[in-house]
Amino acid sequence: MRIRIVLLLTFIVFLSCNGRKQNSIITEESTNLRVGGDCEVGYCELMYLGIPKKINPIDTSAGWSEKGQKLLVTGTVFKNDGFTPAPNVIVYYHHTDADGYYSPRNDKPENQTRHGHIRGWVKTDSNGKYAIYTLRPAPYPNELFPAHIHWLVKEPEIANEYWIDDLVFEDDPLLISFRKQNPYGDRGGSGVAKVTQQGNVQHVKRDIFLGHNIPNYPESGN
Repeated sequence: MRIRIVLLLTFIVFLSCNGRKQNSIITEESTNLRVGGDCEVGYCELMYLGIPKKINPIDTSAGWSEKGQKLLVTGTVFKNDGFTPAPNVIVYYHHTDADGYYSPRNDKPENQTRHGHIRGWVKTDSNGKYAIYTLRPAPYPNELFPAHIHWLVKEPEIANEYWIDDLVFEDDPLLISFRKQNPYGDRGGSGVAKVTQQGNVQHVKRDIFLGHNIPNYPESGN
């Protein structure tokens, strides 16, 4: 009886270890085929938490009415040929508050994640254009990382979302030294934005080039 129990336990352990190995292989294969390559576990999925049924080309974030420098981000999303506007592309963004934190807000579950409550979505119009009214994020406290806005893109014809380079600000004193140590890969086009001031609102432009320097992007494009 003891021998049978030992053999049974040994068999279960073998199946368990073998199962983890198989799952690992499947995960690696899936990652290799995934457009955009790796995305931190749980990070990209948060794009869909709280996503509205109807997404407009213009969005106003919670940050627009909070303390801090008002910011208008505009841009055009282009297909991978580099010049044809891409309609109906969902662009998700999130960033820190005026104190440099991804601060939560307890009104909705989606505003209590590590993305913070300053987050939202736009869907490009027929000319590939979008606009976001928000506030200028602050850099992380006591760090040398420049202030930035995170982006995820979901194309209609691509199965999964993928991340592109952060939007960073050309006038940020932290940017030059940071980029010397960490040169950007230019995913989706340059994220370095020139800042202009119009009244009490700063304006920046972030054009997006689909598939540009995106791993595993299909040759046929979108």
